[in-house]
Amino acid sequence: MNETPSSSSSSHRVAIALGGNLGDTVACFERAMVLLAAGGVRNIRQAPLFITTPVDCEPGTPDFVNSALTASWGSSPEELLRLCQTIEQRLGRPAKHSSRESRIIDLDLLLFDTLSLVSPNLTIPHPRLRSRRFVLEPLAQIAPDWPVPPDGQTVQQLLLQLTSSP
Repeated sequence: MNETPSSSSSSHRVAIALGGNLGDTVACFERAMVLLAAGGVRNIRQAPLFITTPVDCEPGTPDFVNSALTASWGSSPEELLRLCQTIEQRLGRPAKHSSRESRIIDLDLLLFDTLSLVSPNLTIPHPRLRSRRFVLEPLAQIAPDWPVPPDGQTVQQLLLQLTSSP
C-alpha cells in the first residue's frame, strides 16, 4: 500500500541506519548527525554503537560500526533521502558505489512514520530491514515498539524472530 505523507509542515518520525568501516567511523557518525541537524532533522536520538561482521561483502572486509537514529523530519521521504545522500558524499562516500564494498559512511532511511512506499529511488520500509540484525539491534535499543509496515510487527518482534531463527 502506498501512502503519501501529509503536508510538509507536519513532523514525521523517521529512523535512519548508520554504518561504516573506513577511517574514524565514530567521528564520521558525529559529523553526519551535525549535518543532519543542519539540514532540518530534529530531535535526534542515537542508538549505541555495535561492531558487526560484514554481511554480503568481499572476504577480508573490515568489521563495520553500526548504529541507528530516530528523529523528526518536516518534509518528504524523498527530500530526506536526498539529504542523506548529500551528507554521504560530503563525508567522502562516492555517489556511485557497490553495496559490497567498504565505506566511510552509509546512511539508510529505514522507516518514515508507518509509511509503505515503493518508488524507483526509494522503498520504505527499507527492503532488507527485516533480515538485518545489524540494523534491528541498534534500532531496537531506541525504538523497540515502532510498528513496521505492512504487518505492524514491532522492531523488537522482528529482532526476536531473527534471534530465534536457525
